[in-house]
Amino acid sequence: MAGQQFQYDDSGNTFFYFLTSFVGLIVIPATYYLWPRDQNAEQIRLKSLRRVHGRCLWYRLRLMKSQQSIVPTLKKAALLFGWAVFLLLAYKVSKLEREYQEYNPYEVLNLDPGASLSEIKKQYRVLSLKFHPDKGGDEATFMRIAKAYAALTNEQSRQNWLIHGNPDGPGATSFGIALPAWIVDQKNSMLVLLVYGLAFMVILPVVVGTWWYRSIRYSGDQILINTTQLFMHFMYKTPNMNMKRLAMVLTAAFEFDPRSNKEATIRPTDNIEVPQLIRELGNINVKKKEPPFCYPYSLKARVLVLAHLARMDVSEELEEDQRFVVRKSPALLQEMINVGCQLTMMANSRGEKHEGFHAPRLVTIENCMKLTQMIVQGLQESKSPLLQLPHFEEEHLRYCISKKYKVRTLQDLVSLKDSDRRSMLRFLGEEKYDEVMAVLGSFPHITMDTKLQVLDDEDSNNITAGSIVTVTVTLTRKRMAVRNKTVRKQTAYGVALYIIIKCVVVLQEVVAATSTAAAKEEEDEASDKGSESDEGEANKDSPSERDEDSDKQSDTEVDEMAGDDEEEWEALQQSIQRRERALLETKSKVTHPVYSLYFPEEKQEWWWLYIADRRDQTLVSMPYHVCTLKDTEELEVHEAKAMLDNHPQWDIPDTEEEDEEQEDSDGIEESEDDDEDND
Repeated sequence: MAGQQFQYDDSGNTFFYFLTSFVGLIVIPATYYLWPRDQNAEQIRLKSLRRVHGRCLWYRLRLMKSQQSIVPTLKKAALLFGWAVFLLLAYKVSKLEREYQEYNPYEVLNLDPGASLSEIKKQYRVLSLKFHPDKGGDEATFMRIAKAYAALTNEQSRQNWLIHGNPDGPGATSFGIALPAWIVDQKNSMLVLLVYGLAFMVILPVVVGTWWYRSIRYSGDQILINTTQLFMHFMYKTPNMNMKRLAMVLTAAFEFDPRSNKEATIRPTDNIEVPQLIRELGNINVKKKEPPFCYPYSLKARVLVLAHLARMDVSEELEEDQRFVVRKSPALLQEMINVGCQLTMMANSRGEKHEGFHAPRLVTIENCMKLTQMIVQGLQESKSPLLQLPHFEEEHLRYCISKKYKVRTLQDLVSLKDSDRRSMLRFLGEEKYDEVMAVLGSFPHITMDTKLQVLDDEDSNNITAGSIVTVTVTLTRKRMAVRNKTVRKQTAYGVALYIIIKCVVVLQEVVAATSTAAAKEEEDEASDKGSESDEGEANKDSPSERDEDSDKQSDTEVDEMAGDDEEEWEALQQSIQRRERALLETKSKVTHPVYSLYFPEEKQEWWWLYIADRRDQTLVSMPYHVCTLKDTEELEVHEAKAMLDNHPQWDIPDTEEEDEEQEDSDGIEESEDDDEDND
């Protein structure tokens, strides 16, 4: 390119600018993301949780990890070393001589700008006597002085300096490449070529290939694709899956196979310890030869899960493996729920034409949820939910289930009077009793408000057959207050299971009641129309009066319709804005720690929300995994059933009389159907 020169940096000065920028681009973001957070804040948080969660396994492991871990120290040391290199390079750059600076002849001659010609000549003579080569001066310095003198005295040189910034006139633009010249030196060509080939033809493909091979084996939820396919096969094969079968499918996951997951291990001592646990557990379908349930890794994982549910003691080596299996299980069970939902959607999309394809039953999906809670609490399905509390053992339950107290659930315990509760728990000392009350008071109590709407409809509150109903659910979490009379009874495994199962029942009741109310409103409207017409025939008014009444009535109806339209429009706009905010807002999944005595990891309170048809044992909506409920959460639940092909309400009659008769009959039929659903 004309007028331009490209050259490598012989002095190496430009390379330091490049190296400083490169190190800064790495060190600054790494410090922001990798610098260990305030350890004191974590210690303060753990200290605040000690009164309630002090006996939990995850809490004790967290305290041990915070005391023994050296990872934060290593991170700090590495980041400090990076900052030291960055500051050293920045200091080196600040000391480099500036090669590209504006030429100023007055500065070269040590004169003030605007000096007279006589002052310039006088200063030139003084500097010439000092720096002339014949007088023993430096030749390069004398050449700069002579060039500066010419720029101020010679008219042509002065014009070049003023216009081009150089007394010699316009010159070629020089571009320095921020790499040392030795990189392209002929002597080092083979070495540089070898380094480039090793970096870009060996190391980079190996790193990218390894990352790609590992990433394609996992789903977005970090579950092995082979595990997802395994779950789909068995849930399709066994739509109605009991708890024992579900545990077998769970522990057959490839996450527990050492060939697929390096975290999983098979120890030589397993041949002795696992059979001993099998004898203690009893019948766990050991003789079943169906693969992969008969594989050693699956059998070991199943034994460890069942031992965890039975709260059995295991050896130290097996305890480490058991914690790994238990820690992985909730995520795997959530994947099973997702697989069940996918199969349900496939079955709904195919409809009744494909009778050979059966969706998983509702009991299978709910068993996955139950098993998740059982594993988190380390409690078998048949055991009392009171065993979730600290200091409660099997022998203590006889005090609770006696005829005097009849306490079988946590809600029964909460509802007791203070004196009766203290008398029943007389086997606990004051300190232990206070701890039990603190734990019981920390359990969640969820209230739920529902709102049903048919969006994009003239009357959003009018629900008819085939309407796409949006159920807006507002969940509010509060702590369980002692002697809270509003808490309803639950099934086993504490509040979590109660909320999940009860959410479905409440939603079913609300939907059915709303449908019935809509049908009754239609009947009332039809009867009102009939009575008005009868009165009109009996009281035959004059034509003018009838016209005035009709005009007033039409004006009133127009105003009411306009007001209703404005309210519906505002509600729709608010709903759209709320959805947009929900899409843009990223909420933390850190909600409230679950009280779990035997779970090895801190577990947050998460919930499932869904609508189900108990009669058909099918899902109406896909389970929504609520992971961000701290205080209040508003959710929208959409129907997942296939659309109906026809319905009596969609038949359009030929005449107005047939239309009115059809409305009356449809309203009666709908109310009768809804009453049957409620029953």
